[in-house]
Amino acid sequence: MAIATAGITLALLIAIPLTLASTQVLSLSALSGRMARGPFWLRQMLRWALIVLRSVPELVWALVFVRVVGLGPTAGVLAIALTYGGMLGKVYAEILESGDAQATQALMRNGSGRLQAFFYGLLPQNAAELTSYTVYRWECAIRSSVVLGFVGAGGLGQQMDNSMKMFAGGEVLTMLAVFMLLVALADHVSSALRRALG
Repeated sequence: MAIATAGITLALLIAIPLTLASTQVLSLSALSGRMARGPFWLRQMLRWALIVLRSVPELVWALVFVRVVGLGPTAGVLAIALTYGGMLGKVYAEILESGDAQATQALMRNGSGRLQAFFYGLLPQNAAELTSYTVYRWECAIRSSVVLGFVGAGGLGQQMDNSMKMFAGGEVLTMLAVFMLLVALADHVSSALRRALG
């Protein structure tokens, strides 16, 4: 759970700036009708960066980081951060661009900056969906952290691998039960956040 939470936190640090910079709705130059070439190509490059991050599976990143930083949870955290940073950034941008942009554009036309337009125009109408997707990805990261443990990225996955090698079936079943409870907990947290924000 710690690996998943740390990985998602780092993923958010990657995804949020890339989302804000690549979302066309927050482009000041697009207010006149057509986006200027410089901002357009910058957004395209940032979207390609998100594609690169999410196209490499976290298992592959984990194998790379195990060789770079050694065995342990650091490799798992970094692997989750990169892959999920790309996934979160892409979906966040799609959520923001699919919503009603009139309030956001009105704010920017009247002199507000992009961050102000985001916080007062886009975020209020999309907060529930963004939160729900983030919690879902955290739930997925919990499952991924188990798999990453089998390649030396630490956590309970590595403990499960050791227990399986020792034919300790009771320990393996206990760990599986804990994982199921964690996924159920994440589901309840997601539902509670949706109700609070909806």
